[in-house]
Amino acid sequence: MATKQAAIGVIGGSGLYEMEGMSNVQFIEVDTPFGKPSDAIVLGLLEEVPVAFLPRHGRGHRFNPTHIPARANIFALKTLGVERIISVSAVGSLKEEFAPLDLVIPSQLIDRTRQRDNTFYDQDMVVHVGFAEPFCPDASHSLHHAAQEMDLNVHPGGTMVVMEGPAFSTKAESFMYRSWGADIIGMTALPEAKLAREAEICYTTMAWVTDYDCWRQGAETVTVDMVIQNLMKNVAASKDLLRALVPKLDGPRDCPCNTALKDAIITAREGVPEEAKRRLGPLVGRYLT
Repeated sequence: MATKQAAIGVIGGSGLYEMEGMSNVQFIEVDTPFGKPSDAIVLGLLEEVPVAFLPRHGRGHRFNPTHIPARANIFALKTLGVERIISVSAVGSLKEEFAPLDLVIPSQLIDRTRQRDNTFYDQDMVVHVGFAEPFCPDASHSLHHAAQEMDLNVHPGGTMVVMEGPAFSTKAESFMYRSWGADIIGMTALPEAKLAREAEICYTTMAWVTDYDCWRQGAETVTVDMVIQNLMKNVAASKDLLRALVPKLDGPRDCPCNTALKDAIITAREGVPEEAKRRLGPLVGRYLT
C-alpha cells in the first residue's frame, strides 16, 4: 500500500531533470510490477511541502517518448502516497495566439499514440474509468491561479494532441490537427493522464510552447535545437511556478479523481485472482478487501 511520503508529485519533462530548492533530499529507488521508473525518485521538501520529483525521460534524457516507462512511473509515485501530479512538458503550438514561450494548461486530449501500454488493468481485471475530463479541474485551476499571480502569459484550457513521435509532424498531419480544433501538440501526456486516472491521482500539465509545429507559413523548420533553446528559457519560470503552485495543492482533495475507480471495476470481486489483488494493491486495494 502507499507509504504517504509525499502527496504531490512532479514529473519533469525535457530540460527539467533536477529540482533546485528542495531540502531534506533523498533519492528513492522503487521497484514496481511494471518495472523500474525512468529514474530514482527525489523525495524532499519544496516550500516546506513534501514532494516527489521524477524526471520523465531519466537524467541525461535516456528515454524517448514511446519508451518512457509510464506505468512504472505512475505506480511508483502512487506507492509513495502521491495524490496530485504536476506534469511539465514541451509542446508545439497549433494556433497563432499560442506563441513560443507561452504556457498552456490543457483541458482536453486527443490520443494519437499507437505503441504504448496505456492501462494497469490489461489482465485479471476489467476496469473502465471515466476520462471525459482527462485533467483534474481543481489542480488545473490552482495552476492557472499561480501562473496569473506570476504574470505569466498563460492560456487556460485547450486541446492537446498527443502523437507517438519521436519524429515531429508532417505538414499534412499538422494541418489536420488544426482542422480538428486542436491547440497544441506534444508526445508525453499520454498514457500518463490515463494511468493517473486509473490510480486515482489528480493530473495537470504545464505545457510550455516551444515552436509553431510546422503548419505556420514562413516559420522555420522545427528542430530539436529550437525546441531545447526555447524550453530552457522557460525552465527557470517553470521552477518558480512549481514553488508557487505546490503550497496551493497541499491539502485534502474535493474532486472526482479521488474516487475514479469506485464504479469502474467491472470484474466480480470474487473473480479477481489473489495474486492480482496483491500486485495491484496500491491501486485497487480499498475496493477489493
